[in-house]
Amino acid sequence: MDYEEIEKGKVHSLGEIVEYVPDGVVNKTVLKKPTGKIDIVSYDTGKGLTGKVYPFDTFVLLLEGSAEIIIDKKVNEVHAFQGIVIPAHSTFTIKAIERFKMLSITVKSGYE
Repeated sequence: MDYEEIEKGKVHSLGEIVEYVPDGVVNKTVLKKPTGKIDIVSYDTGKGLTGKVYPFDTFVLLLEGSAEIIIDKKVNEVHAFQGIVIPAHSTFTIKAIERFKMLSITVKSGYE
């Protein structure tokens, strides 16, 4: 994964920060601080992230495409311009229904 932040003080088109890679996942860090992290991620169709648990709340906003986001066994279908909060300490899975790009914001407050 690439943890170099994007250039500060410059306008960026969120959908153009990452490209799709056939059969792949691409992550670009927008901002990373001790209190949280913002990433733009692209997933090709069928790709995903399974069985993850993070100790912090994460907000996910789809910029394009569609994903299935399962949080503690509850299935949520999320489409472009829709978002969902993944609560801290929840088991979650993300799978591309169709290729998609998302903005992911993790907030590390309170250190639950």
